[in-house]
Amino acid sequence: QVQLMESGGGLVQSGDSLRLSCTASGPAFRLYGMGWFRQAPGKKRECVAHISRSATNTDYPDSTKGRFTISRDDAKGTVLLEMNSLKPEDSGVYYCAVKRYTRTPSYSDLVNYDYWGQGTQVTVSS
Repeated sequence: QVQLMESGGGLVQSGDSLRLSCTASGPAFRLYGMGWFRQAPGKKRECVAHISRSATNTDYPDSTKGRFTISRDDAKGTVLLEMNSLKPEDSGVYYCAVKRYTRTPSYSDLVNYDYWGQGTQVTVSS
């Protein structure tokens, strides 16, 4: 089992940058893909970045491509999300999640993720 804890959220202005961190416990962390998701009030949880095990591949939806960067440090058990040029629509609760198995072809499908953190709030003011 993997336990996750996010940190680094806060209130920033449009155009600012923010770095989120996800700390994972458990020896098998390095074997799994990882994803960052966000959920705004009244909206579905959506994937904003994915990184495969060993950081071989990274994936981003169009909404975050070029602005967000996901990385991982397996030795430290951390996954980072660097967010630049933030917009008000980036606001929401951000979650990291573990992808143990690929159940569907899309990295962004929630069904592929088994363990979730408690989330950290990001608010971008205009």
